[in-house]
Amino acid sequence: MRGLTIRMPRGRRGRVTAGVGCLLTAVLIALLPLPAGADQAQAAAADDSSVTKSGAKGKYDDFSGLKVTVHQTEGLRGQGVRVTWTGGKPAPEKAQNFLQIMQCWGDDAQAGPSRTQCEYGADANAQPGGLRSVDPTTDPLETDHATVPGVGPYVPFRPVEGPETTSSRDFTYFTPGDTNALPWLPNDGNGGGEAVFEVKSSLESPHLGCGARTTSAKEIRPCWLVVVPRGEHETNGNSGSNLPLTTSALSQTNWNQRIVFRLGFEPVTDSCDPDKPERGIEGSELATDAITSWQSELCRTGTHRFTFTQSSELHGREVATAPSDTTGLGLTVDPVPAAAGGANVVQAPVAVSGLTVGFVWMYDHLEGGAYQKLPLKEVKLNQRLLAKVLTQSYPYSLAQPVDGIPEYLTGNPWSIGMDPEFQRINPGLEDLARVLNLSPLGLVVPSDNSDSARLMWEYILADRDAREFVEGKKDPWGMTVNPEYKDGVISDSLDFFPKADLTPTTLKCNGDGGTFDRTGQDVVPYATDFHEGALKIRRGDIGAAVECNTTNRVTKMTLLGRPASTEQRAFGVVDNASAVRYRLGTAALPNADGEYIKPNDASLLKAVAQMPGSDVAGVKATDPAKMKDGAYPLAAVVYAAASVDQAKDVRQDYADVIRYAAGKGQTPGTAKGQLPYGYAPLPTAMRQQAQQAADRLEKGVPNSPESPDADAPGPGDDLDGGGGGTTGGLDGGTDSGGLTGGDSAGAAAGGTDAGAGGAGTSPPGASETDPAKQNVAQSGGLTPSEVLGLIRWVLLGVLIAGGVAALAGPVMLRLSARRAAGGG
Repeated sequence: MRGLTIRMPRGRRGRVTAGVGCLLTAVLIALLPLPAGADQAQAAAADDSSVTKSGAKGKYDDFSGLKVTVHQTEGLRGQGVRVTWTGGKPAPEKAQNFLQIMQCWGDDAQAGPSRTQCEYGADANAQPGGLRSVDPTTDPLETDHATVPGVGPYVPFRPVEGPETTSSRDFTYFTPGDTNALPWLPNDGNGGGEAVFEVKSSLESPHLGCGARTTSAKEIRPCWLVVVPRGEHETNGNSGSNLPLTTSALSQTNWNQRIVFRLGFEPVTDSCDPDKPERGIEGSELATDAITSWQSELCRTGTHRFTFTQSSELHGREVATAPSDTTGLGLTVDPVPAAAGGANVVQAPVAVSGLTVGFVWMYDHLEGGAYQKLPLKEVKLNQRLLAKVLTQSYPYSLAQPVDGIPEYLTGNPWSIGMDPEFQRINPGLEDLARVLNLSPLGLVVPSDNSDSARLMWEYILADRDAREFVEGKKDPWGMTVNPEYKDGVISDSLDFFPKADLTPTTLKCNGDGGTFDRTGQDVVPYATDFHEGALKIRRGDIGAAVECNTTNRVTKMTLLGRPASTEQRAFGVVDNASAVRYRLGTAALPNADGEYIKPNDASLLKAVAQMPGSDVAGVKATDPAKMKDGAYPLAAVVYAAASVDQAKDVRQDYADVIRYAAGKGQTPGTAKGQLPYGYAPLPTAMRQQAQQAADRLEKGVPNSPESPDADAPGPGDDLDGGGGGTTGGLDGGTDSGGLTGGDSAGAAAGGTDAGAGGAGTSPPGASETDPAKQNVAQSGGLTPSEVLGLIRWVLLGVLIAGGVAALAGPVMLRLSARRAAGGG
């Protein structure tokens, strides 16, 4: 046997090689990690509507190297759109080398809009070339304009409907406070830059008609975003390092250099048959953007039109337990408690979102020996810093330097940027500690009651340092809480943001004299709701008033007004959908691990997976203090809640709402009927839970005249109509909250760094993709990672089987040969 050699035919040796190769490949595939980003489902390519265009060589300045990108041009509504550019010249300290951006209407698909169709010129900050005035004596091409005696020539604005404006300062259609034009966007030290432009539909700007005007074929007519680059020469060719450019973007020579982008808006008109009867839905603002997106599709496929009333979650719960003739579906975050003697209430998860601190914060960044005005890209806030701003403990939210620090806040830093604690967790922002007006005045918050406010206080007070600060203990640097917030003003059950310090500061007014008492509510006023707060932050104008004026014996506070885009600094508590909509930066907040996390699909869904069950079976409870492993602490699930003791057709209609919300309504996108970016798609188990809840709602109260054939109640159903029970829709009354087994892991998938980037938003200027590209697929289908995983294991099995088969024949022959040799 020792000298026995078995020679295989060449084909057999090839099969052995192939078999070994298959097995080695199988091992390699098993060990190979999935490609980066495969665990995130990117939106369809059709949603990627970014467009890049180049400038051209002009009469005096050459813009041919300039490239401007508008990062979303389709599926638009009133929102923020990111604009970036490269290839220009660095801007000096004087007003040269900058962009001017405006929105226009116009029907000429080839030529785009005329300059009379553009919203521009309502500038109250004396920004370079920010008006509609033109001067034919300095622009030889300026020949077509209007003239007002004693005022001078100007380019009138011509709206979609109505007369054109009659002077350069005619603010009939838009004002310095609400215009979206950006007349002064200086290039950075590399000749590039970035900005967020607020595009408006006809709902916000009827004079532009975007999303409302249609062709004869009922197609939505386009609107336009126009970029006018400015170089170093005036319209007459004059130039010089000390010559600021002052001529309007609308002056013909400047206008001829424009770069035009077509904008496609979603229709704003209500396609729902106005003769259809109404069904009402009421409750949480966290669901507002989602519900308003779903409304038209719900109407199209149903027998009723559904109206939505945004209110507190408390009102939503009241609707669920005591429906009216017109409104029978409530939206809530906290569970609907069982009402003694009341009918059963079904609760179904319909949306995953959360709270965030959104910001627009321009910062003077030292670059190349010169200061550049750039947006902050990253901000971290911990619980104690949130407690400080929410308790008006920074004097800047109450007084101005000329007033001096209020005596009861002596020793506190003027602003959050000057706080050593803020500096410690946000290194590199030392200039904020030296210059007061580089920080926001204070934190914008809504005035209404909400489960969301309670969630914020629960998060803050779960942290010992923050809790002790609110109770009166100094922080390590000696800062103390505003004494107006001591003695139990703040608790973790508080469902609003109080402004407890009403101490007046008496001002001497400008104008005809007089005095006026100013309080903290004048300096940092309330926003009506999260959405309004986000819009105010995007514009950099929170409605602050720090001075007063007396005119004709009438004394009143004077609004600061909207600052230039390079001077905007505002932040506030907003919902994530609004932060994404207006492309606000979002602060990273620490979770239970001390890891600073931003809200995105992955971090929101990780939080949902970790939420404990509430007292109501199948309904999750928020517990921000326990979020860890990449989970975002201020995540929330919105539940649709309805009593089963309603008429059969009412139950059917509301059940259909739940089915749509948990089905097609979970498809992320910008079109009507889709899930707006800023929401995380429901995990599969929650979608199933919602479908079960809809089925139970449709069945109604067992053995009632309305549903005599309803199924008998299952374990834990408590549908006897008299037990006042509630259910989240899970069979068997389990308390899983809608996430079981592998779905929890699936919800947690979607990125290795939950702190990097927001849910479709990053601080302006961060390396980011558009909202349409940052949503993890948790809407019930397979994510790309799951698909690749399945393919990988199927391929692994095939390769192993092939390898075994390839080796089996030669091995068997070898064994038989050995037996033959031994028998000889």
